[in-house]
Amino acid sequence: MCGIAGIFHAETPKPVDPRRVERMCDALVHRGPDGSGVWTGPGIGLGHRRLSIIDLEGSPQPMHALDDRAVIVFNGEIYNYRELRRELEKLGAKFRTQGDTEVILAAWQQWGAECLSRLDGMFALAIWDKAKRTLFLARDRLGVKPLFLAQLSDGGIAFASELKGILAHPMFKRRLDPLAIDDYLAWGYVPDTKSILAGVEKLPAGHFLLMEQGKPVPRPQRWWDISFAERRKGSEADLSAELVHLLREAVESRMVADVPLGAFLSGGVDSSSVVALMAEASNAPVRTCSIGFDDNALDETSYARQIAERFGTDHRARVVGQGDFAEIDTLAAMFDEPFADASALPTWRVCQLAREDVTVALSGDGADEAFAGYRRQVFHLHEERARAIIPQRVRETIFGPLGRIWPKADWAPRPLRAKSTLQSIAQDGNEGYARSLSILTPEQRRALYSPTGRQSLGGYEAERDLIALMRDAPARSGLDRAQYADLKFWMPGDILTKVDRTSMAVSLEAREPLIDHRLIEFAATLPERMRVRGKQGKYLLKKSMERYLPENILYRPKQGFVTPIAAWFRGPLANEARAVGRSSIIAQLGFFDQKTLQDQAEAHISGRADHSRLLWQFVMLERSLQRLNPSA
Repeated sequence: MCGIAGIFHAETPKPVDPRRVERMCDALVHRGPDGSGVWTGPGIGLGHRRLSIIDLEGSPQPMHALDDRAVIVFNGEIYNYRELRRELEKLGAKFRTQGDTEVILAAWQQWGAECLSRLDGMFALAIWDKAKRTLFLARDRLGVKPLFLAQLSDGGIAFASELKGILAHPMFKRRLDPLAIDDYLAWGYVPDTKSILAGVEKLPAGHFLLMEQGKPVPRPQRWWDISFAERRKGSEADLSAELVHLLREAVESRMVADVPLGAFLSGGVDSSSVVALMAEASNAPVRTCSIGFDDNALDETSYARQIAERFGTDHRARVVGQGDFAEIDTLAAMFDEPFADASALPTWRVCQLAREDVTVALSGDGADEAFAGYRRQVFHLHEERARAIIPQRVRETIFGPLGRIWPKADWAPRPLRAKSTLQSIAQDGNEGYARSLSILTPEQRRALYSPTGRQSLGGYEAERDLIALMRDAPARSGLDRAQYADLKFWMPGDILTKVDRTSMAVSLEAREPLIDHRLIEFAATLPERMRVRGKQGKYLLKKSMERYLPENILYRPKQGFVTPIAAWFRGPLANEARAVGRSSIIAQLGFFDQKTLQDQAEAHISGRADHSRLLWQFVMLERSLQRLNPSA
């Protein structure tokens, strides 16, 4: 695992100062503490920071092809590189190293952009073709590894694994993108293709960008997508057998490393499944680690211990408490952009714990997106059935007004908290799911904005991109579209960003076997009844793992990696909650109504409402803006 950075002059081959590339790479040292390298040519500069995982003494980067016609920098792991190497050798390729980087370079020279479909792994890469004067940038199918792109004031283009690499370039001007503020308040993160700063984009997952000197910069091209358009046939037993086979292959392929390897273990279905299959494939005890909380209602470490004992793992656990809030500035620095998924804090802590013993850790991320494990997906399936029965005019004229007047009873039992459900059913399926996925609805966000903030947005609403994504999805049903949105929008923007930044902050490589592309493609073809039965999501996955895992792990209510921030903001962190409404940084932005923020904080502290997610969003926004110091 590594960090990459570079500078490209598309119009004319201006000289690239290697010290600037080096400075960008130095900002990424946490991603690669084991080595570094910089190479420059006419109009191009490539830089690399290395975390050694495979071929520890070889494979330095930037790496030149044997014929010296191409140069590569690469962040990630290619799990099938040995098979690809053998295929390329039969076609005449020669190799000097034992790693995967040289295999990618040879594959590019053999097949061009078509090589991407042959790569099984996670990656962000840049290849410079000296003869054609082209720069090829590419990102893996699901967006495990990030790649930021930015327009520089001198006309150049900079790219880096993290935004901090871009920020290290002196020709980049920091200007806030007001539309990204609405995105952030809607989702809790800036979507994967956007940035909090104007002039910065992220190369979309499953896309490549091929730029040639002397020609206009084209738009990225998609090279992979997920399709829910087909339905697989077969008995439950046959589908289960195929699923277990794919799971085994995904886990075993990610256990290849020349450094110590372990796993995150939360005690939920997904991480427990990964650990079970690792234990099956390993001759030695699997090293596992988990993080608990000082709030017993949210602590799941007892389930992790149960799995650790069942499979004889070498297990360690620690506890996250309210005192960890003192590390909020460190957490904000990891993400650069505002990032309000509060589970980032325990995720970072479990990465720290893992890094004490291992350099690579397998996680259970991705199964909820692929197999319909989220409660919102199950609700959406049933809401879609209601939409099919109740005429749209009835839904709009009855459920819409009822939803608007229904109280937002955060304190009430779940069946009585019907406001969001009523509002969702009144809309079409895509709009309803966007509402269920958002932290703050458009109405709630508008209530927070000042007149200046609303004017800056010009009528923009963050949900539009997600609604369009669902509308155009290669899908057959509302559940298909919801899962497509989760895999293409939510997962790269939130889940994978969280795991990448927190693991790389401690120089740990995280691998996600449950988003192996073959597994994702298989899951997308499953009939709905194999994904959801009644109120139960991940049906086939859970049935398939019954031979490995006990019933109380498989079928207990889903909790997720939740931090007790609601209680913290009512207790020891109440002053932090109040500080949100008084923040000079937020005030200087001029985007928000400070009085409304103060009222929200007091309502939460008093227990009249649960605004913990909103308060966490503003705490992280303030810390991020403090570091970025952008102009409005």
